[in-house]
Parts: sequence; structure tokens; C-alpha cells
Amino acid sequence: MSETDNAVDARSGAPDPVPAPRPGSAPGSPRPTRRGLLLAGAGAGAGALLGASGPGAVASAATRAPLAAAVDQAPYASYWFPDSLPAGSPGAGIVWRSLKQWRPESDPDLAHNTATVPLAARFTPVAANTTARAGQARISSLVSFGPTAGNPSQGGPSADYYALTHWAYLDELVFWGGSSGEGIVLAPNAPVVDAAHRNGVRVLGNVFLPPVAYGGDLRWTRDLVQQDSLGRFPIAEKLAEVAATYGFDGWFVNAETDGGDSELATRMRGFLRALRAAGESKGLRITWYDAMNSTGRVGWRGALDQLNQDFFEDRQGKVSDTLFVDFRWSAGSLASSGTLAGQLGRGRYELWAGVDVESAGWNTDPGWDAIVPRGRDHVVSYGFYRPEWTRNHLTDRSPGAFHAADDRFWTGESLDPSRPATGSAWRAPATVVADRSTVTALPFATTFNTGHGVRWYEDGAVTSSTPWNHLGLQDRLPGRRWVVQSSDARPAVTLDFADAWRGGSSLLVAGALGAPATVGLHATRLPLTGASVLELVYRDESGAVDVEVGVAVREPSKPGAAVPYTWLKARTPGGGQGWRTARVPLSALAGKTAYGLAVRLTRIGSGSVRWRLGSLAVADGSERPAAPGGARVDAAAREAAKVSLRLSWQRAPGAVRHYELHRVLPDGTRRFLGGTCGTALYVPGLERSGQEARTALEVRAVGELFTVSEPAGTAYTW
Repeated sequence: MSETDNAVDARSGAPDPVPAPRPGSAPGSPRPTRRGLLLAGAGAGAGALLGASGPGAVASAATRAPLAAAVDQAPYASYWFPDSLPAGSPGAGIVWRSLKQWRPESDPDLAHNTATVPLAARFTPVAANTTARAGQARISSLVSFGPTAGNPSQGGPSADYYALTHWAYLDELVFWGGSSGEGIVLAPNAPVVDAAHRNGVRVLGNVFLPPVAYGGDLRWTRDLVQQDSLGRFPIAEKLAEVAATYGFDGWFVNAETDGGDSELATRMRGFLRALRAAGESKGLRITWYDAMNSTGRVGWRGALDQLNQDFFEDRQGKVSDTLFVDFRWSAGSLASSGTLAGQLGRGRYELWAGVDVESAGWNTDPGWDAIVPRGRDHVVSYGFYRPEWTRNHLTDRSPGAFHAADDRFWTGESLDPSRPATGSAWRAPATVVADRSTVTALPFATTFNTGHGVRWYEDGAVTSSTPWNHLGLQDRLPGRRWVVQSSDARPAVTLDFADAWRGGSSLLVAGALGAPATVGLHATRLPLTGASVLELVYRDESGAVDVEVGVAVREPSKPGAAVPYTWLKARTPGGGQGWRTARVPLSALAGKTAYGLAVRLTRIGSGSVRWRLGSLAVADGSERPAAPGGARVDAAAREAAKVSLRLSWQRAPGAVRHYELHRVLPDGTRRFLGGTCGTALYVPGLERSGQEARTALEVRAVGELFTVSEPAGTAYTW
């Protein structure tokens, strides 16, 4: 692997990762980077808090916020060098930092970079097809969500984003990045971690010691593995502290700077052991990349063998949790790697065989039988390198076009995991590994929000026309895209961005409907009671569609078998093409477990249908979350009639899914500004409305059923 530089996408103005060359390839000429300026300084300014009104509202004492001299005070994902910094000066928009000097209490962006969603437990339902297997190969993904420097901590005002949603097939995600000119230790930003954790997927930060050809310096390797007078490894302790403080799950360690010796390799192994020990109580994990070997030199093996096994397992026991096998593997080397893993007392599926999809996506054929043969047990697990190809290769990078490409990558050409395409060279994950789900407890709700969109909706109304992305606001989406059963033509099922009930998207079923069509939704393990109710919010844009909801109270008899749903009528009052709410009591199923949810649509009359599902919820009741407290403007950067703000508040007591910030215009209209799972938010470029003296702001807690609290109020004084 090698350094990822970045350029600016002329279509959106957003930083866009430049493809990184494969390991061992000759470096090309460095490409220039253009970034916005970071916060340049601080001056004097004002920001006053406005006491909210109404029952449950939280009033805060007045405060004043510092006013920055530059407009850009945005928080970014954190990156460092282990200790010593490069010679010279950093480029525009780059800040060189020493990890050894990092302290949580002096980290100005800590509140913006801290993930808060815990890692969810998940289960494996009966597979949708006969080829996907549980308990064998797993999948890791190395993803660059943005540049190393200037990667926003909390999303931004663009829908052009790699909004990964197929978490059901992933075990681990590596927040890929790092470069010799910016920083080589990269911590994942909070939205990615929160979305992954909601779906039971671990996220690792990246330690990237670049090849010499890409600016690598063996000094940084020695910095990483330095020991103090007591023999301790201070950088290992810092890495464990960063992961635990920021809320992610461990580190991908990639030592590709050549020139070392066996003594350095021994110290590297000691460093990994120290990192394991420092993170063990926090459940942190280490993945080691097949580059440096026991001689201290870089020699990509394409295997687990005698030269690199000590970085995986040595005489003292486990050194790393998993090993990413370099792309130079062969069928023979993977087979021998799996055998050696067993001889070391480890599992063969703890090895990730690298599959580079950065340049060709689903046209990649690495030799699948060497990893996941169809007729026998899988050989090892595998790791995708840069699956964001599904976004980057597109000319049309609208959300709809991206998800169409991403669905094909993960599900396959059939776009239905229950009917996998045959004869295709591409082995889509849905045809290889069994999907997983985290929907195990009530209440459960989804609004089919993907974590980006061209507008923001609340209760079917647009409350912001600004495009946006923030993965932390993503819902738990159906893991199988899309299982559709019909005796006639199959209608198209998509995540659509033209309309929504809440968030930025909804589920759209469109096309001919000559026979009833069942659309499978979530695999679940929901305990039902006499008070359980299923609620649908939907919109029938074609008219005259009969709607039923399916609840499976037993599992399919075998992989590939149809889910045995019990069908219940979804009756709604009134008619028309607006949003309608159907509440279906599940008291008849009390004491049973819901193993799956679905809808069945029947066309009344003839013609095509266009039916949109905006919300699905199962609960025993509805509670409104408590309000947050202490809302305040912490910092402001003003330029003419625009201001950028940093805000924070106190966490609301009880369960909270996320928080949402709205502006209250002089006419009383509420405008959505952003949301986050944490308790701090950056708002860029807020425009003054006319000659208003103060811009009123409200923060609300949002519960698992998307009920909202009373507001905590604050304001910015112009």
C-alpha cells in the first residue's frame, strides 16, 4: 500500500482522494493539494445564550464566544506523526502534530471527534441464499473517506460522499489514509464510527509508515517503537488512549518504510505487545499489514510464513488479532497461510487476503477460488482495498447513482441476494458471506436515512434545502438489498432521495405490479409483547395499492428458503397521495419473537405503482427523550453577514439516538442546520436573516423512535 494524496473535485469543490498506487509500484509525480485555511487566530466577539421557552425547555446563562479572525474554524479528523516532525513547513491547511505530545484535555476538537454509539451486538440470520456461509470467511474494508488533512469531523454540506450502507457483510473497517506530508497516524472521524457501531462493525485507525519512495523516513518507525528508561512504549500507550478516548476499536499497523534490521523488528514486536496490553481492557484490536518482516526489512510476502509469523503469533502468544496479507498472494500461498495459522493455534479466517478494487470495482477478478471457493470451505478471509470505487468511478455522483452502484457491488448483478447471479466473474459479498443484523431489541425504528441527501425532511416537510452528509445520522437499513418475491414481474426497489418522511431518503417501490410483491426488510430478533405495535408511514403516489405488513415468528427452514411471514393488514384512515400512518397491533403475537419484517403490496386495478415507505417502527410504547442542557456558542468566526459557529450542550439524561440543531427564523420558521450523536457541532457559513439582532438556535434530543425533546436554546448575537 502507499500514500494517498488528494485533489479537489471540480464538480463539488470537495476534497477527493486520488487513487493510490499498489504496493511495489513505481511512484508517480506528486499531485498538488488545495485546501481551505484552518483557523488562523482568535479575537474578540460575542455570542449570547437565549433561554428556551415552553415546558421542559432548558434555559442557560449568558456567555460570550470568542470570535476567530478567519472564517474557517472547522474541526477535522485527527492525524499525527508519532513524535518528531518533518523538516520544513507544512503545506496550506496542514497542521503537523506530535502524537507523543497529545493530551485529551488540550485537544480543541475532541468533542467533535468523539464517537458515542457503542458497538452493537449482532446475530446471523438464516442465509438468503445457499452460497453465503456463516462462520467462515469474513470481510474487512480499507476505505479513504477523504484526505488526511481537512477531512471534516462531522460531515458537511454535500451529498457527494461515500455513504456506505452495506454493513451487514463487514466485520472490520479501516479508516485508510496518512501521508508523509501531512501525518502518518490517522484517527477515524466520529460519524463513520457511530454508523459502523450501530451496525456491529469495528473501526480501526491507521498507522502508516510510508515507503521511502513516498517520503517515508525510518526515523518515524523508530519514533513509533521508542522505549523510555523503564522499557515502556509511550507511543503504544498514546495509541490506546486515543482509541479509547475517541471511541473507536483499535489500529491497523502498516510498516512499509524499508531499511530496518532485526533489532528494529524485535522492537516493533515489543511495541505491538505493548499496544495490545494497553488496549486489552478496552477491547481494542490490532491488524498487522504484511510488509515489514522479522529481518526488519520490507518484503511483502503475500502470505503468512516464517518471515512474518512473529508479528501475528510468537512463542509468547498472540501479537496481532488479524493479519492483512499483501496482494502478492497466490492460491498456494493462501492455502499454506491457512495451514500455518492453524499450526500456530490461530484461525485461518484471522487472515485477510488483500483484494484491490480501487481501479476496477466489480470488474476485479483476483482469483476468487483461492480465497472463497464455491465447492469447499473458504480458505481465508479477505479485505477490500478502496471499495469507495463505487462512488469515485461515477460521472453522475448523485446519491441515487451512488447507491445503485454500491448495491451492485455488494449484492451482485441480480440486485437480489435471494437470487444471486450465476456465471458472473464478480463474487459479490452477498453471495459469499452470511449477512448480520443488530435489530434485537425494542424499540426499533428506521426512516431509511442513508446518512446523506439533497435535502433534510421532518414529518414529510423540507426543513433544509442544503445537500448534506453525516454518517452518524444514518439509520439501520435492511441488510439484504433487495429480496423481492412475486409471481409476476419484479418491481424496482431503491433508496430514493426525491422525497422522505425524515432525514434524506426513503424506500421506493416502483414499476409494474401484476401480482402481489413481497419486499423483505429487516432480519430481526425482536421479543414481542401484548403492547407491541408496528407502525408504517408511507406514501402511495400511484393510488390504489393495498398494503400488508409481514412479521415472521419463525425462521426459514434452510438457507435460501422463503421467510415465513404472518401477514397483517395495514389500514390507514383517509386517502390521497400524502403521507399516511398505519398502526398495526401485534398483541396476537405476544410472547413470540419477530425474526423478520416485510411489506406486501397488491395493486388494486392495473398499471404501474410508485409506493414510498418513509418510516418503520416496532415498539411497546412511545416516550419523548429528555431535553439536553447548557446549550451555548463556544466560538464564532464572522465575515460580513455570515458566521461559522462551534456549539456545545450537555448530554440529555436517558437514551438518546442523536441531537439536532435548528435555527429559528424571525418569522418563527425552524430551519435544520445539522445533527450529531455527540454534544458539540460545527455550523459553517450561517447567514444573517435581514437585520436580525440575534440568530436563535435550538438543540433537541432525538430518541430511538425519532421522537424529539423540548429544546435547549441559545443564540448568536450579530
